[in-house]
Amino acid sequence: MNGVHDMGGQQGMGPVQYEKNEPVFHAEWEGRVYALTRAMRAWRKWSLDTDRHALESMSPVDYLRMSYYERWLARLEAHVVRYGLATKDEVDTG
Repeated sequence: MNGVHDMGGQQGMGPVQYEKNEPVFHAEWEGRVYALTRAMRAWRKWSLDTDRHALESMSPVDYLRMSYYERWLARLEAHVVRYGLATKDEVDTG
């Protein structure tokens, strides 16, 4: 597969920036997205491959503008609606 998510060897993306003593999560909401993703997988409605495919299916514009955990959140929101665990309205209104 050769999509925007497959950045290995691509030119012009700039160097990888390493952050000394980088925290696991840069913001509290990122940890919540991680935890929600793990918890929702317990329902066994989708697989890790389904998760990967959802990220690979994002439009290049969305993929590049979103942070790592913003992509995870978008994927999780789409999955809970697609697999009938919540409605789009419930996701949109929190």
